[in-house]
Amino acid sequence: MTESVRRAAPDAAGSDDGWLTLVAREASADAGGVPVELLGDYLRLLTDAAVTGRRPRRGELDAVGALGRRAAEQGVSAGRVVRLYLSAARRLWRQLPHLARSADSETVRAAADAVLHVVDTAVATLAEGYAAARRDLVRREETLRRELIDDLLRGDSDLGGLVERAEPFGLDLARVHQVVLASPSRRLPDTDTAISALERVIFDRLGDRDVLVATKEGLLVVIAPADTVTADRGAGDGGSAGDLGRMMHAELDRLARGRPWQVAVGRPHPGLYGIARSYEEAREALTTARRLRTDTAVIDAHELLIYRVLLRDQPAMVDLVQAVLTPLTRARGGAESLLDTLNEYFACGEVATEAARRLHVSVRTVTYRLDRIRTLSGYDPADPRDRFTLHAAVLGARALDWPRRPLPT
Repeated sequence: MTESVRRAAPDAAGSDDGWLTLVAREASADAGGVPVELLGDYLRLLTDAAVTGRRPRRGELDAVGALGRRAAEQGVSAGRVVRLYLSAARRLWRQLPHLARSADSETVRAAADAVLHVVDTAVATLAEGYAAARRDLVRREETLRRELIDDLLRGDSDLGGLVERAEPFGLDLARVHQVVLASPSRRLPDTDTAISALERVIFDRLGDRDVLVATKEGLLVVIAPADTVTADRGAGDGGSAGDLGRMMHAELDRLARGRPWQVAVGRPHPGLYGIARSYEEAREALTTARRLRTDTAVIDAHELLIYRVLLRDQPAMVDLVQAVLTPLTRARGGAESLLDTLNEYFACGEVATEAARRLHVSVRTVTYRLDRIRTLSGYDPADPRDRFTLHAAVLGARALDWPRRPLPT
C-alpha cells in the first residue's frame, strides 16, 4: 500500500494511541459499557490489516480467545462482547479518511478485504473462547450445585458453610422447604430434557429464587419453598403439600421418555435439617409405594404416615402379621386373594358390593372370602373388636410385601 495510506490512521486524530482510545471508548458505549480492556490489541490488528494487509498471527488470535474467556468469567453476555468488536471495527473503518478520498478502488477493496478477514477471524476466535469458558463455568456450577444438594439432603454438613454456599443459588435456608422426588418408570439415558422441562414450569410458576432442580440416584429432585407453593394455589381449591407434585407430574407426563412417572412429596419442614427430613420422607414414600405396588401418580408422604408408625417397630409388626394372617396361607390358592379382599373391603368402608366392584368379582365371592378369613384366622372382619386388628395386620403385610416375600426373621 502507499505511504499516504500508512499515515492515514494517525492523521485522523492526532496521535495513534489517542485515536484508538477514542474508537475503543465509543465502541464500549455502543455495547452498553462493556470494558474496553476486552478489546486487547484487536484495534491494532485492524489498523495493521487496513494499512499493510497483514493478517493476525496465531499468538495474537490466541490472545483474542483468552479475552473471550475473560468476558464470560466477568459475566458479560456474548451478544454484548460481539457487539463491542463489531462496533469497534465499524468506527475504526470510518476513521480512515484516506479510504473515502482514495480514487483507487483496488486500494479500498484490498483494505476492506484485509479488515473484514481480521473481523471474521477475531470474532470467531472470541466466540470460541467465550463458549469454552461458559462450558467450564456451567460444569463448575453444576458440580457445586450437585455437591450442595447432596449435603442439603444429607443434613449432616456445617450449617454456616452451607448457608454461604447456598446463597449464590438463591436458597434461603431459614425458610420452610419441601422436597419432591420424581421417579421414571425406567432409568433415563439423559435427564437434561426432564430437568429443563421441570425448570421451565417451576420457575414460571414459583420463580427461580429458593428453588433447586437436580438429579440424585436416578431420581429428579426439586427443593422448593413451601409457602410459595401454597401461595400459588388456585383460589378456593383447598390445596395441599402435593400441589407441587401434581404440577411436576403433569409436566413430566408430557415427555416421551420415563412414563409413567411417580412423584413423591415430602412434608414441609423449616430450616436446613428440614430439607433433609422432607427428602427422607419423600424417598420413604416412594419405597413404600413400591412395596404396596400402588400406581398412584402423586404420593403425599403425609398420607403414608400410618405405614411409618406400623414399621417403626418391625418385630412387633412381623409378630402381628404372623399371628393374624399366616393362617390364611392354608386357603386354596394361598393368602394373597384373601388379603386383597380385606384391603378393598376396609378401603371402601366395609361395603361388600363396592369391594366386589373394585375387585371385579361377584358379591358372593367377597362374602365367601370374608367367611373363609373368619374361619381360618379366628378374626371376624365384620366385628368391630376384630376389625382394627385385621386392618393393622393387612397394612403391615402390604408394607412388608407379604406374602410375596417371606417375613423378616
